[in-house]
Amino acid sequence: MRSLSILKVMTCTAALLTASGVAHAEDKSPWMVRVRAIDVVPHESSTVSIGGQALVGDSIVPELDISYFWTENIATELILATTKHNVFATNTALGDLGLGHVWLLPPTLTMQYHFAPDASFRPYIGAGINYTIFYSETPGDVNSISYKNKFGWALQAGVDIPVNDDWSFNIDAKKLFLSTDVSINSGAVTANVDINPWILGVGFGYRF
Repeated sequence: MRSLSILKVMTCTAALLTASGVAHAEDKSPWMVRVRAIDVVPHESSTVSIGGQALVGDSIVPELDISYFWTENIATELILATTKHNVFATNTALGDLGLGHVWLLPPTLTMQYHFAPDASFRPYIGAGINYTIFYSETPGDVNSISYKNKFGWALQAGVDIPVNDDWSFNIDAKKLFLSTDVSINSGAVTANVDINPWILGVGFGYRF
Protein backbone atom coordinates (compact mmCIF):
# COMPACT_ATOMS: atom_id res chain seq x y z
CA MET A 1 0.00 0.00 0.00
CA ARG A 2 2.79 2.37 0.88
CA SER A 3 4.43 1.72 -2.50
CA LEU A 4 1.13 2.41 -4.25
CA SER A 5 0.73 5.72 -2.40
CA ILE A 6 4.26 6.78 -3.35
CA LEU A 7 3.55 5.84 -6.96
CA LYS A 8 0.37 7.94 -6.95
CA VAL A 9 2.24 10.95 -5.52
CA MET A 10 5.00 10.59 -8.12
CA THR A 11 2.48 10.29 -10.93
CA CYS A 12 0.57 13.37 -9.81
CA THR A 13 3.82 15.32 -9.40
CA ALA A 14 5.01 14.36 -12.89
CA ALA A 15 1.66 15.39 -14.37
CA LEU A 16 1.81 18.77 -12.63
CA LEU A 17 5.38 19.38 -13.80
CA THR A 18 4.48 18.42 -17.36
CA ALA A 19 1.47 20.69 -17.36
CA SER A 20 3.56 23.51 -15.92
CA GLY A 21 6.22 23.00 -18.60
CA VAL A 22 3.62 23.02 -21.39
CA ALA A 23 2.01 26.16 -20.06
CA HIS A 24 5.41 27.83 -19.78
CA ALA A 25 6.29 26.93 -23.38
CA GLU A 26 2.91 28.12 -24.63
CA ASP A 27 3.43 31.47 -22.92
CA LYS A 28 6.30 32.19 -25.30
CA SER A 29 5.78 33.09 -28.95
CA PRO A 30 7.90 31.02 -31.36
CA TRP A 31 9.00 34.21 -33.14
CA MET A 32 12.05 36.33 -32.32
CA VAL A 33 13.47 39.30 -34.21
CA ARG A 34 16.98 40.61 -33.66
CA VAL A 35 18.68 43.79 -34.89
CA ARG A 36 22.47 43.85 -34.79
CA ALA A 37 25.38 46.02 -35.86
CA ILE A 38 27.78 43.70 -37.67
CA ASP A 39 31.38 43.95 -38.79
CA VAL A 40 32.03 41.81 -41.89
CA VAL A 41 35.72 40.89 -41.95
CA PRO A 42 36.82 38.92 -45.06
CA HIS A 43 39.53 36.29 -44.64
CA GLU A 44 40.28 36.03 -48.33
CA SER A 45 42.55 33.87 -50.48
CA SER A 46 42.63 33.94 -54.27
CA THR A 47 44.06 32.68 -57.52
CA VAL A 48 44.45 35.41 -60.17
CA SER A 49 45.31 34.66 -63.81
CA ILE A 50 47.86 37.50 -63.95
CA GLY A 51 49.39 36.69 -60.56
CA GLY A 52 49.06 38.55 -57.29
CA GLN A 53 46.12 38.36 -54.96
CA ALA A 54 42.70 39.90 -54.46
CA LEU A 55 41.86 41.81 -51.29
CA VAL A 56 38.35 42.61 -50.03
CA GLY A 57 37.75 45.41 -47.51
CA ASP A 58 35.76 45.21 -44.26
CA SER A 59 32.22 46.55 -43.95
CA ILE A 60 30.12 47.63 -40.92
CA VAL A 61 26.34 47.58 -41.47
CA PRO A 62 23.05 46.86 -39.67
CA GLU A 63 21.63 43.33 -39.80
CA LEU A 64 18.11 41.99 -39.32
CA ASP A 65 17.37 38.38 -38.49
CA ILE A 66 14.13 36.50 -37.90
CA SER A 67 14.03 33.32 -35.79
CA TYR A 68 11.36 30.67 -35.38
CA PHE A 69 11.58 28.36 -32.36
CA TRP A 70 10.33 24.86 -33.20
CA THR A 71 10.99 23.95 -29.58
CA GLU A 72 12.57 25.93 -26.77
CA ASN A 73 15.96 24.49 -27.76
CA ILE A 74 15.76 24.30 -31.56
CA ALA A 75 15.28 27.32 -33.82
CA THR A 76 15.69 28.34 -37.44
CA GLU A 77 17.17 31.77 -38.15
CA LEU A 78 17.06 33.77 -41.39
CA ILE A 79 19.79 36.41 -41.51
CA LEU A 80 19.37 39.46 -43.74
CA ALA A 81 21.96 42.16 -44.46
CA THR A 82 23.69 43.76 -47.42
CA THR A 83 27.28 45.02 -47.39
CA LYS A 84 29.49 47.19 -49.58
CA HIS A 85 33.14 46.17 -50.03
CA ASN A 86 36.11 47.85 -51.69
CA VAL A 87 38.15 45.39 -53.78
CA PHE A 88 41.85 45.50 -54.75
CA ALA A 89 44.37 43.34 -56.58
CA THR A 90 48.00 43.57 -55.47
CA ASN A 91 51.31 42.37 -56.90
CA THR A 92 49.82 41.39 -60.27
CA ALA A 93 51.65 41.47 -63.62
CA LEU A 94 49.99 44.88 -64.12
CA GLY A 95 50.92 46.16 -60.68
CA ASP A 96 48.44 47.07 -57.95
CA LEU A 97 44.88 47.64 -59.19
CA GLY A 98 41.86 49.23 -57.58
CA LEU A 99 38.84 47.12 -58.57
CA GLY A 100 36.16 49.50 -57.39
CA HIS A 101 33.51 48.19 -55.02
CA VAL A 102 30.75 45.61 -54.98
CA TRP A 103 27.63 45.05 -52.89
CA LEU A 104 26.93 41.62 -51.39
CA LEU A 105 23.51 40.29 -50.39
CA PRO A 106 24.10 36.95 -48.60
CA PRO A 107 20.77 35.71 -47.14
CA THR A 108 21.72 32.95 -44.71
CA LEU A 109 19.54 30.28 -43.11
CA THR A 110 20.83 28.47 -40.02
CA MET A 111 19.47 25.77 -37.73
CA GLN A 112 20.35 26.53 -34.11
CA TYR A 113 20.53 24.67 -30.81
CA HIS A 114 19.89 26.82 -27.70
CA PHE A 115 21.49 25.20 -24.66
CA ALA A 116 19.72 27.00 -21.78
CA PRO A 117 16.59 28.78 -23.08
CA ASP A 118 15.38 29.82 -19.61
CA ALA A 119 18.71 30.78 -18.04
CA SER A 120 20.13 34.25 -17.48
CA PHE A 121 22.92 33.40 -19.99
CA ARG A 122 21.62 31.61 -23.11
CA PRO A 123 24.32 30.32 -25.48
CA TYR A 124 23.57 28.76 -28.85
CA ILE A 125 25.31 27.29 -31.87
CA GLY A 126 24.12 26.99 -35.46
CA ALA A 127 24.98 25.80 -38.94
CA GLY A 128 23.38 26.41 -42.31
CA ILE A 129 23.59 27.62 -45.87
CA ASN A 130 23.78 30.95 -47.66
CA TYR A 131 23.42 32.19 -51.22
CA THR A 132 25.43 35.33 -51.98
CA ILE A 133 24.29 37.78 -54.65
CA PHE A 134 26.84 40.29 -55.98
CA TYR A 135 25.39 43.51 -57.40
CA SER A 136 26.10 47.17 -58.23
CA GLU A 137 29.77 46.46 -58.92
CA THR A 138 32.03 49.28 -60.19
CA PRO A 139 35.20 48.52 -62.22
CA GLY A 140 37.75 50.88 -60.63
CA ASP A 141 41.00 50.81 -62.64
CA VAL A 142 39.73 48.21 -65.16
CA ASN A 143 37.13 48.46 -67.92
CA SER A 144 34.64 45.95 -66.52
CA ILE A 145 34.28 43.45 -63.68
CA SER A 146 31.65 40.86 -62.76
CA TYR A 147 31.18 38.36 -59.93
CA LYS A 148 29.40 35.00 -59.98
CA ASN A 149 26.66 34.40 -57.41
CA LYS A 150 27.25 31.22 -55.38
CA PHE A 151 26.02 29.05 -52.52
CA GLY A 152 28.12 28.70 -49.38
CA TRP A 153 28.06 27.26 -45.85
CA ALA A 154 27.71 29.02 -42.51
CA LEU A 155 28.66 28.30 -38.89
CA GLN A 156 27.38 30.36 -35.97
CA ALA A 157 27.76 30.81 -32.22
CA GLY A 158 26.27 33.38 -29.92
CA VAL A 159 24.54 34.20 -26.67
CA ASP A 160 21.32 35.94 -25.63
CA ILE A 161 21.32 37.75 -22.28
CA PRO A 162 17.77 38.60 -21.13
CA VAL A 163 17.00 42.21 -20.24
CA ASN A 164 13.36 41.49 -19.37
CA ASP A 165 10.66 38.99 -20.42
CA ASP A 166 10.64 40.22 -24.02
CA TRP A 167 14.03 41.82 -24.76
CA SER A 168 17.53 40.38 -24.73
CA PHE A 169 21.04 41.59 -25.49
CA ASN A 170 22.75 39.51 -28.17
CA ILE A 171 26.36 38.78 -29.13
CA ASP A 172 26.83 36.71 -32.27
CA ALA A 173 29.66 35.42 -34.48
CA LYS A 174 29.29 33.74 -37.85
CA LYS A 175 31.76 32.25 -40.30
CA LEU A 176 30.68 32.10 -43.94
CA PHE A 177 32.50 29.84 -46.38
CA LEU A 178 31.94 31.92 -49.49
CA SER A 179 33.72 32.04 -52.85
CA THR A 180 33.15 33.72 -56.21
CA ASP A 181 34.53 33.62 -59.74
CA VAL A 182 35.58 37.06 -60.99
CA SER A 183 35.77 38.12 -64.64
CA ILE A 184 37.72 41.31 -65.49
CA ASN A 185 37.65 43.06 -68.87
CA SER A 186 35.18 40.55 -70.33
CA GLY A 187 37.26 37.55 -69.25
CA ALA A 188 40.72 38.81 -70.25
CA VAL A 189 41.63 38.39 -66.58
CA THR A 190 39.96 35.90 -64.25
CA ALA A 191 40.18 35.12 -60.56
CA ASN A 192 38.77 32.68 -58.07
CA VAL A 193 38.34 34.37 -54.70
CA ASP A 194 37.52 32.68 -51.38
CA ILE A 195 36.12 35.54 -49.30
CA ASN A 196 35.26 33.44 -46.20
CA PRO A 197 34.26 36.37 -43.95
CA TRP A 198 33.85 36.48 -40.20
CA ILE A 199 30.66 38.32 -39.25
CA LEU A 200 30.80 39.73 -35.72
CA GLY A 201 27.67 41.34 -34.31
CA VAL A 202 26.06 42.87 -31.23
CA GLY A 203 22.47 43.94 -30.86
CA PHE A 204 19.08 43.31 -29.27
CA GLY A 205 16.42 40.67 -29.75
CA TYR A 206 12.67 40.82 -29.15
CA ARG A 207 10.62 37.67 -28.45
CA PHE A 208 6.99 38.25 -29.37
